[in-house]
Amino acid sequence: MMNYNWLTVNATRGVMVAAVVLLMQGCGFVKSKFGGKDGKGGDVGVTNGEITATGRKGWKQPTPFGMVLIPSGSFIMGQADEDVAATQINMNRQVTISSFYMDDAEISNHEYRQYVNALLADSVSTLGEEEIMAKYYPDTTVWKNDFTYHNGDPMLEHYYAHPAFDTYPVVGVSWIAAKHFCKWRTNTLDDFRTKDGGYKSFGFRLPSEAEWEWAARGGKSGAKYPWGNPYVANGKGCYLANFKPQRGNFDADGYPYTAPATAYSPNDYGLYNMAGNVAEWCRDAYADNTNAIVWDMNPDNQNADEPRKVVRGGSWKDIAYYLETGTRYYEYEDQKRSYIGFRCVMDNLEGRTASARGGRATKSKSSKKASAKKV
Repeated sequence: MMNYNWLTVNATRGVMVAAVVLLMQGCGFVKSKFGGKDGKGGDVGVTNGEITATGRKGWKQPTPFGMVLIPSGSFIMGQADEDVAATQINMNRQVTISSFYMDDAEISNHEYRQYVNALLADSVSTLGEEEIMAKYYPDTTVWKNDFTYHNGDPMLEHYYAHPAFDTYPVVGVSWIAAKHFCKWRTNTLDDFRTKDGGYKSFGFRLPSEAEWEWAARGGKSGAKYPWGNPYVANGKGCYLANFKPQRGNFDADGYPYTAPATAYSPNDYGLYNMAGNVAEWCRDAYADNTNAIVWDMNPDNQNADEPRKVVRGGSWKDIAYYLETGTRYYEYEDQKRSYIGFRCVMDNLEGRTASARGGRATKSKSSKKASAKKV
């Protein structure tokens, strides 16, 4: 009986010790060694009949040019304040988002021009110039077509073509074109990496609306706006975004139409203009009952049969309600508007968590756009 109890106690202790070691190892407190350079050819993969393979050399995931690292985390997704329209299409729900990289600002005219020029130089034989101009070239006529009885001629003629607007966000681009831009951007980077003997990237894409909202809040739980507080102006009376203040005084925020992609101050993740300036395409198909059909871990509603795609963030021509982090609406995927642009994201698979801050504040050489007006 004594021997039995002694064996039982020691077996229990052994299980507990093993569990503690596994727990510490899982949390990163204990480093493990899988093979490695131990004089037995650990880097080869199989040595003396045993598997001794370690991680392949040469892989790292650098921060893509002009992007910042968004940490993983959990938050209450949904309307952060009143639902003016009382549509009840964005009920609050807790979701978890994995870490990813995001453009610190909206894709600018000059950045998008590199893509168009590349298509015209390399893809005319496959796509045809007519398709490129009709589907992927920005529609400059949106400055007149979007608004009845409006003198949009100056913007139509100069906005995309003139260097004065190079660092302003590109508009007149459909969801289809934005998605194709992401594919071209991925191929351009991967071509360079493979020629240089490196590994391919995880690819650029449009953000899901859950990722977009998580990034827009900048780590502020329940934030009504990306800057957090419930007002659209600071203590000095300066507006914090480019939108339609008061009853149509478009110039009150400093810009009558769009502003440079890095105008105003960034949120706590280092992202510019997550409210106002131009609204932004998201990857998701739109559905009134999105919360009922998507999972709570990295929710993403991709539905090729639904032509309505989610748009977030509000724009230069919208009232403050559309600037709220939780407000959602849609546009048809083939439509081009003078108030909708986009930015890209890339998955971060090097860790379950990440340091949030990057880009302009700490890596000015990696920033892709020149600094602009700040308030």
